[in-house]
Amino acid sequence: MIYAIPFPDISPEIFSIDLGGFTFALRWYALAYIVGIVLGWRLAVMAVRRDGLWPGGVAPMEPGAVEELITNVILGIIIGGRLGFVLFYQPAHYLANPLEIPMIWQGGMSFHGGMLGVTLGGLIFAWRRKVPLLSICDLMALGTPPGLLLGRLANFINAELWGRPTDAPWGVIFPGEAAQDCPLVEGLCARHPSQLYEAGLEGLVLGALLIGLVFFARWLRTPGAVMGVFLAGYGAARIFVELFRQADAQFITATNPMGYVLQFGQAGLSMGQLLSLPMIVLGLGLILWARGRAA
Repeated sequence: MIYAIPFPDISPEIFSIDLGGFTFALRWYALAYIVGIVLGWRLAVMAVRRDGLWPGGVAPMEPGAVEELITNVILGIIIGGRLGFVLFYQPAHYLANPLEIPMIWQGGMSFHGGMLGVTLGGLIFAWRRKVPLLSICDLMALGTPPGLLLGRLANFINAELWGRPTDAPWGVIFPGEAAQDCPLVEGLCARHPSQLYEAGLEGLVLGALLIGLVFFARWLRTPGAVMGVFLAGYGAARIFVELFRQADAQFITATNPMGYVLQFGQAGLSMGQLLSLPMIVLGLGLILWARGRAA
């Protein structure tokens, strides 16, 4: 007998209201973004209120300035995340349908694109405020894991970005024709809950590590080190989870059932792994450089 977990009966919508022929709904995914940003903002404010955590015993900005930084972060997440999805995952489709690019309510956001957008937002903030860029990067890294945790939980509730078929007892029977399209599987198809793997690694584990390094080990005194840990930690977690996560449909073909974007015989790299490898290299380089300067 194969054991599996039925998908919980949770609606993607928390509630909806009909007004004048229009339906307004609050979805778990939107709430995840909102709460994640608020938690990241509060972590950043806690850090800048403690001068002793920073180089020279002086925080790089006043707590009130964090709100301007958060505004840049929000714009970076939305614009960068959407453009990253368009360019990295479905460029042909959006080249043929450019008017769909701003339709973010249809779904389609890329973490790697969002990270690039947030980095650009941080660059603009640091330039305008004349504050150290690496310290701003460290602050943004500290505030990111809560959003990753909640966002991946929302992906699970939405029954999207599920994993590959599995006979593990914790496999989940996700609803929908696409989730149940499992070649060589008879009956109901259980899949890895890869969203929960990511929530645990990228959100809980990485978040706890960064909080410990910032508030207890005082790694903010070596600008760039915290950002380096985030980049390397996220990259390693994502590469690992991609082993269990179903590849995007546009990369899967009859000759490439695993959806690799780079193939080496029977092995290969998914798009998520390919985009995460430079994060590990850059992250480790930042850690070595930052800690080496402090030695």
